[in-house]
Amino acid sequence: MIVVDAPLRWRAIAAVAVGTPVSLASAAEARVATARALVESLVASGHKAYGVNTGVGALSDVVVEPARLRQLSRNIVMSHAVGVGPVLGKVEARAIIAAAVNQFALGFSGVRPVLLAALLRLLNEDCVPEIPSQGSVGYLTHMAHVALVLLGEGSALVRGRRVSGAQALRAIGLAPLVLEAKEGLSLVNGTACAAGLAALALLRSERLLAWADAAAAMSVENLRGQLGAFDADVLALRRSRGLSVVGANLRALLAGSEISAAARGARTQDALSLRAVPQVHGAARDLFDHVAASVDAELASVTDNPIVTGTVASPRAHSEAHAVGAAIAFGSDSLATAIAAVAAMSERRIDRLVNPLVSGLPAFLADAGGASSGFMIAQYTAAALVAANRRLAAPASLDAGVTSGLQEDHLAHATPAAAKWLEILDNAETVIAIEVLAAAQAYDLQPGGHARGHGTEALYRAVRNRVPAYHDDRPLAADIESLRALLGAAPP
Repeated sequence: MIVVDAPLRWRAIAAVAVGTPVSLASAAEARVATARALVESLVASGHKAYGVNTGVGALSDVVVEPARLRQLSRNIVMSHAVGVGPVLGKVEARAIIAAAVNQFALGFSGVRPVLLAALLRLLNEDCVPEIPSQGSVGYLTHMAHVALVLLGEGSALVRGRRVSGAQALRAIGLAPLVLEAKEGLSLVNGTACAAGLAALALLRSERLLAWADAAAAMSVENLRGQLGAFDADVLALRRSRGLSVVGANLRALLAGSEISAAARGARTQDALSLRAVPQVHGAARDLFDHVAASVDAELASVTDNPIVTGTVASPRAHSEAHAVGAAIAFGSDSLATAIAAVAAMSERRIDRLVNPLVSGLPAFLADAGGASSGFMIAQYTAAALVAANRRLAAPASLDAGVTSGLQEDHLAHATPAAAKWLEILDNAETVIAIEVLAAAQAYDLQPGGHARGHGTEALYRAVRNRVPAYHDDRPLAADIESLRALLGAAPP
């Protein structure tokens, strides 16, 4: 059980996304109730406050009479639920809701405790709103589709079964909510969507970087790379925590390798896809640390607009731009590019493994005789995915655009940036899986009977526990998918 009190960090959001139950601490409940009292005081006073008793966006100066504030909140949800395209997966939807719960629990949004309790119920009762994946330049649409279900509209998966929003609420024992002043705007506002998706992308990036080191070690060994390039004293001359970590990983994985010992001194230096693994993977790890800290800072920040402060006797509504998720957009764009580069380097090692001119192994890691293609076309697949990542790596944060009648004339595109980071990870995971699979095949073809490293032996066994050696006797695509599933956990 994760208890929301102090701001959640990205690992906690990811844990809730994959199914960990969540509850609200009493201190957080008190903050939410206090903020709600401030909103109600603002409404009673008639003080003009954006989104509380005015329209939104370009309608920010249009005052809405008190009798229509419920309609205003409901209409905001209805008009903002314009997402299109395939729905997000269960894990992604839960991550977004978890980040929204975290945001409201900070106590500056002014939603009622009952609304927050309803969001928690969605998470804990396995009720997942169907959220179209496209249509957001920053936030708004994704959370609007979550809000629809709270109103008894839209659709959801309840314990795996697709039902209407009204049926979903009945199934988990809730009545449709009637939104009060400001709640419609708070539900669609802020950076919860981008932060939730970024938390998931961080978790997957962390695992991928660990597997990238493992795959590289297997390829370096198979290609008889020179391990001196990974010596600790040499790597220490370049100041990088990530580089140091990667170097230590490679040394540990290849410790005891008779294959590498037999190849010592065979060449002066290796190709950069082998020799520069610590430098490239290490730089990606350094960037990972920076982006992870940035996402944690975002989760600890108030990103609603407006925010409410003051006292019940003297409430204040501050209209600002905290909902602009530039930090997540920049971080997502940059780390996604780094992940794409790591996968591109992996593809170059795959090409070396299948090329007999540099590997010294049978062509395409296939059975002899010319009747077998082996891993020839698997390398094509890796090249295609690397090319797709190159296209996806164009920064979303530079897309700009103008919306809301010139009122919103700068767009951070934080949610699209996080979403395409996840797409790049999809492709990168498959590329790394192909490298691990090809490296295992290369071990089976190594001459000399030399022992593998202690770590690479464990990796080889993990692969062979899933798939046997390949002899063009089955579709290789199934083996690739099986290996990709292995990447969902840490390397052995």
